[in-house]
Amino acid sequence: MAKRSIKEMIKGKQARFVRYTDESLWYCTDDGFEFPIPIEEAKGGVFKAEHKAIRLMRWIRQHVNLLESEGVEA
Repeated sequence: MAKRSIKEMIKGKQARFVRYTDESLWYCTDDGFEFPIPIEEAKGGVFKAEHKAIRLMRWIRQHVNLLESEGVEA
């Protein structure tokens, strides 16, 4: 499977809230990519049940980079 770019992961896609666990808000994009938003980084922000994925790109990118550093395909 070819590696997807961040742009492919977010363009025209939505991200939906799926759970809160381990002090993180977890969202899932339309294509099934799950990523956390640490609650410490959420302070002062408004996090809805659904967002355009591009608005959460910061955390998508962080999680992709973490997975890649662990040798896991995003």
